[in-house]
Amino acid sequence: MIRDLDPQTDLAAVEALFRAAADYVDLESGAAVDGSQAASFFTDAPPGIDPATSLRLGMFAADRLIGKVDVAFGYPEAGDAYIGLMVFAPEARGSGQGVRLLREVEARARARGATRLFIAALDANAKGRAFWAREGFQPDQVFPDRDYGARRHTVHRMVKAL
Repeated sequence: MIRDLDPQTDLAAVEALFRAAADYVDLESGAAVDGSQAASFFTDAPPGIDPATSLRLGMFAADRLIGKVDVAFGYPEAGDAYIGLMVFAPEARGSGQGVRLLREVEARARARGATRLFIAALDANAKGRAFWAREGFQPDQVFPDRDYGARRHTVHRMVKAL
């Protein structure tokens, strides 16, 4: 099941997912999962975007959150949608769940009038970049030397026409 996530009722489930996906948190920022990631999931947005307008979806299996995604609208330009982070529990990876969640994101982005969908993929996350490329995302820009907590990354911004 895929549904909207609520900061009041789903915060603990999002935190549990981040704990399960601690390998990704370490890859991205070098940080330990401490609850701040879950809180930020509900409040982060790109510059100039109201977080309240973002889409925050969760994928559940047997009442357990196994994946989540956040999508901002109007960034980098009006008519665009931007995936902030799509992450899954390790046992859900490689099982087609990412494609399923992405299709829901694409449908909802189209329904909100988006014509392009963006993602920023870390150079260090080769499997993630390969997933986005398989799903039709094309290279848009490369941003070298971006700080993410204790880690420094080259970031590949990719785009897909909707």
